[in-house]
Amino acid sequence: MNEIELGAVQLKFADIVWEREPVSSGELVKVCERELNWKKPTTYTVLRRLCEKGILKNENGVVSSLIPRDEFYSAKSEQIIEESFNGSLPAFVAAFISRKELTAKEADEIREMIDSFKKEGLE
Repeated sequence: MNEIELGAVQLKFADIVWEREPVSSGELVKVCERELNWKKPTTYTVLRRLCEKGILKNENGVVSSLIPRDEFYSAKSEQIIEESFNGSLPAFVAAFISRKELTAKEADEIREMIDSFKKEGLE
């Protein structure tokens, strides 16, 4: 996925769509009015911009994503690691856990993920 930059407002809007997709554009206007205090033109402007960026599509008044939420956030995470930690996942993890203490459960879950990826790599 190419680098796609979204501001906080666009990201909140994309999250609204991802939570409800497929969603009618009329319903999306109502949700944005209720949750973001937006008027109809604002919703359609942000929708158009995210369609132009290739993240969402609006076909026949039904809005859905072209890029799934998990794929988007995975790519953004990779981008942060690449830009901030020279692509080093261990450096990122070290920086993260130096400021947030892991629980035993979190450490076990991470260990299990690493072990499962190791096993997949050996097969």
